[in-house]
Amino acid sequence: MKKEYLEAGKVVTTHGIRGEVKIMPYTDTPELLAEFDRLFIGKNTDELIIERSRVFKNMVIAKIEGVDTPEAAEKLRNKLLYMHRDDLELDDDTYFIQDLIGIEVRDADSGKVYGTISDVMQTGANDVYVIKGSDREYLVPAIADVVISTDIDENIMTIRPLDGLFD
Repeated sequence: MKKEYLEAGKVVTTHGIRGEVKIMPYTDTPELLAEFDRLFIGKNTDELIIERSRVFKNMVIAKIEGVDTPEAAEKLRNKLLYMHRDDLELDDDTYFIQDLIGIEVRDADSGKVYGTISDVMQTGANDVYVIKGSDREYLVPAIADVVISTDIDENIMTIRPLDGLFD
């Protein structure tokens, strides 16, 4: 099931005397997070308007509307920030990791169910899906030769495993 709000980062500390906060991004690049004009905070996903933001040492320094003092910024420390799914457009065959977690993985030819994706490891060259089966975990490379189709709405991924992958 697609989530409406996706984790984007975490406020780790304050920055300066004007109420800015330092955010540890959960996105691929801090520059992506710095592009957002709004984020959401807390379980109620209250909207925050971002007045300005910039990247500094792989972190995002942001000025949030209405947060004008270090004391006000301190109240946001350790809070998770979310982005709305509609605020980011993905390319075809690109998915949010949170949408992949829990998806069922089946063999494209036999229909055999291998398990569900429990984690996505980002290795640099390509992602690796951790598939939790009934008796063990499998590591499956997220490459076109293996992943045949991904249907987030139906919660199914079909794969054609490389020789020896499930032995």
